[in-house]
Amino acid sequence: MFKNVLVGVDGRPNGRDAIALASQLIDPDGNLTLAHVHRGEVAEEREDSRKRLEEERVRADVKAQLLSVVSTSPGRGLHEQAEEQNADLLVVGSCSHGAFGRVMLGDDTRAALNGAPCAVAVAPRGYAEDPHPIDKVGVGYNASPESKVALAVAHELAAQTAATVHALEVVWIPSATFTGIMPTAIGESIDVMIEEAKSRMKALPDVEGYAVYGLAGEELAVFGNAVDILIVGSRDYGPMRHQVIGSTSAYLERHARCPLLVLPRTATSPGEDSTTSDEH
Repeated sequence: MFKNVLVGVDGRPNGRDAIALASQLIDPDGNLTLAHVHRGEVAEEREDSRKRLEEERVRADVKAQLLSVVSTSPGRGLHEQAEEQNADLLVVGSCSHGAFGRVMLGDDTRAALNGAPCAVAVAPRGYAEDPHPIDKVGVGYNASPESKVALAVAHELAAQTAATVHALEVVWIPSATFTGIMPTAIGESIDVMIEEAKSRMKALPDVEGYAVYGLAGEELAVFGNAVDILIVGSRDYGPMRHQVIGSTSAYLERHARCPLLVLPRTATSPGEDSTTSDEH
C-alpha cells in the first residue's frame, strides 16, 4: 500500500517491531529503508551503526536499503530523512517503558511522530513476536472530509488482504454546540447524537460501523482492542504542513494496544497528491 517506507531501528526489540509492521503495510513493489540515527561523532560510532543496520536486516529477513543518519536526536533525524527521501510512511516502535502490548512512545519517537511530513505507523511493544495478518482494519470516523480520507486509506489497506473495515464515531455533548442542536434534556441530546451517528455509519458502504458516546481517545483505544490496526488522522499541522500530534493521537500513542497509523493533514492516500486527513 505504501510505496516508500522508512523504518527507525536501533538494535532493540522496538525497532524489530517497527520492521514487522512495515512489512505488513508496504506495497509489494515498494521501497523499504531501515534507518539508524546516531551522532556520528567518532568513526567507531559510524561503524557500529552500519553493523547494527546489517544485523537487523538479516534478522528480519527483509529486502531493504540501509541508511545511517547523523543527527542530534533520533526523532529529528527520522523526520528530516523522511522529508529528504519523500517517504509516504515512517514506522517506529514503542518505547520499552510502557505496559506490555501498549503503543507508548519515548521522547525521541514522539518527536518523529510530531514532526513527520508523512503518515506515521507505531508498532506496539512485542509486535514482532506475533505479526499476525491484518484481518480487521479500524478507523476513527466522524463524517468530516478528513475522516473520509482516513476511511479511504482503510479500504485501500483492507483490499490487499481481503480484510474487513470497521469504523467508530465517538460523539459527546460539546459537539452539539457546532450543530446548534441543544435539547433541554442532556440524555435526549446524547440519544439524538448517537442515533444520527448510527445513521451515518449505516450509510457507509462495505463498513461495519459503530457509534458511542464518550471521549474520542478513550473509546478509540478500547475499539483498537478488536481490530488489527487503527487508523486516525491529524487535523493539526505545523510549519510546511508537517504533522502535529493532536489530543486523540497523543492519547492513543499511550494507550492503544494495536498498531496505530496516524495520517497527516496533507494525506489523501498513499502515492497520491496530498489534501487532508482526520484527527478524530
